[in-house]
Formats: sequence, C-alpha cells, structure tokens
Amino acid sequence: MSRIANKPVEVPTGVEVTIKDQTISVKGKNGQMSLDVHENVAVAQNDGELNFSGREGIPGSVSMAGTMRSLTNNLVIGVTQGFEKKLSLVGVGYRAQAQGNILNLTLGFSHPVNYAIPDGITIETPTQTEVVVKGMDKQRVGQVSAEIRAYRPPEPYKGKGVRYVDERVIRKEAKKK
Repeated sequence: MSRIANKPVEVPTGVEVTIKDQTISVKGKNGQMSLDVHENVAVAQNDGELNFSGREGIPGSVSMAGTMRSLTNNLVIGVTQGFEKKLSLVGVGYRAQAQGNILNLTLGFSHPVNYAIPDGITIETPTQTEVVVKGMDKQRVGQVSAEIRAYRPPEPYKGKGVRYVDERVIRKEAKKK
C-alpha cells in the first residue's frame, strides 16, 4: 500500500498554486505548468501545502493518489529549481556541440547526427564530451536525455558511447584465443 500520498507537498514562497476542478496549475519563477489529476484522487490545499487522498471504496485510488502527489511535487520543483541530466561522450573523436536549437553530435558514424532541441529544453555543452540537458519538466528532460543516449548507447567491451554521468557500464572480457 502506498504511503507517499500521506506526505503533503510543500509549496514554497513565490509559487502560486491554483486548483480548478481536477486541474492543478503551478506558477513559479521558471514558468507555468499544469497537471490533470485522476478522478479517483481528491486534492486539498491548506496554508502552504497540498494534501492528496484516494476516494473511499475505489480499488487503486490510494496508489493513484501517491502517483499524483509525486507528479505535483515534480511540478513544484520544476517551476522553482528545474531539472538537469548530464551526459558524457566516451570514445575517440566523439564530440558534441550545441548551435542554436540543434545539437551536433559526432559519434563515429559516417555522418554527423543533428538533434533538434525541443521547446522548453535547453542543452549546454561545457566541453566537447559533456552534454547538460536542462528544463522544468522532469519527464521531458529524461526523454530528451534518453533520445540522445539512444544514438550510441555504451557498449560493454570498450565502454564507448553516450552515457549518463552517474551510469556504471559493466565491462565484458574480450574473447581469448
């Protein structure tokens, strides 16, 4: 049974939360986002915090309340601090360069890979082998990072490819004669 729904979502100062019907809108310094809450979840706003609870007698409503609570917490964090994922390019000649709204990747193919950066996401390249994906929507930041990583995932023999900074690649031993 989910107990995450019992913990309230703290609303920091400078963040405006409005609840209309089953829609929660959160507005902060980074922008505005909204979330449609499931019909089996009740939301209550009490002096600086949001409380979530499942409707009585409906199976699965408590776990859905926990999911909605986590998604709302991600909205609040997104409009105040934002989210970021760091990627690392490992391999000889692997380079990345952000130019406007296109990320140019050289990943050992016969052609360069051009990734169009979606709206609401910013990509920085502090060095040629580092990519930092930033945005206020946690799901989109993760999705963009996964799409960039999918061009050349790390391979298990030499470890070459695009990987998350905190990712641990398990290396295999080469075949012996």
